[in-house]
Amino acid sequence: MSLETSAFPEPPKYQQVSYLKSALLNKDLPTDSGIEVAFIGRSNAGKSSALNVLTGIKSLARTSNTPGRTQMINFFTLDSERRLVDLPGYGYAKVPPTVKKRWETHVNHYLENRESLKGLVVIVDVRHPLKDLDRQMIQWAASCDLPVHVLLSKRDKLSRQQANKSLKAVCQELEGLLDSGQVTVQLFSAVDRTGVDELISLLNSWFCDCDDCIMDEMGEILTAE
Repeated sequence: MSLETSAFPEPPKYQQVSYLKSALLNKDLPTDSGIEVAFIGRSNAGKSSALNVLTGIKSLARTSNTPGRTQMINFFTLDSERRLVDLPGYGYAKVPPTVKKRWETHVNHYLENRESLKGLVVIVDVRHPLKDLDRQMIQWAASCDLPVHVLLSKRDKLSRQQANKSLKAVCQELEGLLDSGQVTVQLFSAVDRTGVDELISLLNSWFCDCDDCIMDEMGEILTAE
């Protein structure tokens, strides 16, 4: 086995992430180059906590008892060409309609037009999968040939049996997309770190632009001679 040779042969160091900018309007987006992976999900599904535990920086993506607080697209730099993107949460009823519409327009433009977007991580509360907006997001992204990874968060809130039952139900509902390779699914907890290594392995394959690579147990990218 040997390391894959590509434009990005080494996985990024997630603990070295730094804030780049926040974009309220499309004109404020950073230069569309390199590789980006975006995180999205229903408000209060655990998106901020997932980003924080991934990077080891508790305040990277602010968590709040008030869902819908993130109103802009937030960009975080991993290196000169690779970025994590925190998209506004969807489905929070208390957001004023005009603000909700602005978010939707902004996020839709980003998802539809961003050339550097390599994959989308959809955060879903394992206790309440899948809601209509989750289904719409997953189906829409898959129809655009955008790889989707469904992160069933807050696994620590359920027993192992309950969490596995929820995972099985989601996999059955998304069976066709799973079989095609467009969508992957996993359990995750930011509290007890369930699934963190699995998430990192998936992100490494996207950030190294290596769709057919094999990952070792440490998340390093390998490929057959």
